[in-house]
Amino acid sequence: MSATAENPAATATAVEERVRARVITDDPLYRAIPVALRFTPAEPLAVRVVFPAELSPEETDNEWVFPLALLEAGLLAPSGSGDVRVWPCGRVQAVVEFHSPEGVAVLQFDSSALRRFLRRTYATTRTA
Repeated sequence: MSATAENPAATATAVEERVRARVITDDPLYRAIPVALRFTPAEPLAVRVVFPAELSPEETDNEWVFPLALLEAGLLAPSGSGDVRVWPCGRVQAVVEFHSPEGVAVLQFDSSALRRFLRRTYATTRTA
């Protein structure tokens, strides 16, 4: 039996959506950064949020992995209680908060970009 017959997700396509997020700080001016949202059929329950290497002291991509369901739920109501929390912010934005031993990063996304990413992941899993 082939690998694709055993695992239909192996034939599905990965999804990557490049978006801009606003870093929320005490400064009244915000800083927009590029962020990659990634989904792979090999991990159908996870989403990866990747920050560019130039933002990391180690000069490597900073990647966070958390449940896709958390992102979906957070667009409707505050969700999460661990390292990643997501909540709606008005009608057109969502906030994602990342907790690490080094501190907390708070990013604001356009909800439409996150919903577009989710739609693409659903389309990928339905065709697999």
